[in-house]
Amino acid sequence: MGTGLTVVAWVVGVLLTGAAALALVRVVRGPSSLDRLVAVDLVIAVAICSLAAFAGLSGNSTPIPAVLTLTLVGFVGSVSVARFRVRDRS
Repeated sequence: MGTGLTVVAWVVGVLLTGAAALALVRVVRGPSSLDRLVAVDLVIAVAICSLAAFAGLSGNSTPIPAVLTLTLVGFVGSVSVARFRVRDRS
């Protein structure tokens, strides 16, 4: 990996770590369950981006199935919680 690519890797890593840290603060502090749901979705999105960045920067396609799995789990989880939340309001 060249020097420019190393700088990009560090910048991406710092930004993704910052996003994950802020999302985890929102998971802990709340205040509502929907805020926590959005924060958990953000943590999953950061994990997906981290795996995709690793795959892109290293040229290794091994993490791609994990990216697809996390995407599916995040989508199904969000839809399930939203559906139950709507049902509770009716």
